[in-house]
Amino acid sequence: QVQLVESGGGLVQAGGSLTLSCAASGSSFSINDMAWYRRAPGQQRELVARITSGGSTNYADSVKGRCTISRDNAKNTVYLQMNSLEPEDTAVYYCKLDIEFWAITTSYWGQGTQVTVSS
Repeated sequence: QVQLVESGGGLVQAGGSLTLSCAASGSSFSINDMAWYRRAPGQQRELVARITSGGSTNYADSVKGRCTISRDNAKNTVYLQMNSLEPEDTAVYYCKLDIEFWAITTSYWGQGTQVTVSS
């Protein structure tokens, strides 16, 4: 069984930085794509950033140049470094990991971590 544990959210002033992390526990699996999503109050969930198993990345236009997604395969962990944060970045952030067991890939979601950016 796989469990995801997110950490790193919090309250920060505009212009500040935060780093989110999401670690998968368990064994005998491999992780394909890793991604971060967010849901702001009253809005739909949106993709923030994605990183493939090969290290290719893509970002939402709203965070390009301000966020960096990275992964540590040895630790089954994905990170999201966020800089120059804006009040519009306030949201609950969720990680999503596509985990492969026995040739079957399943998406797992983290519990969510709140990021609040004050102006």
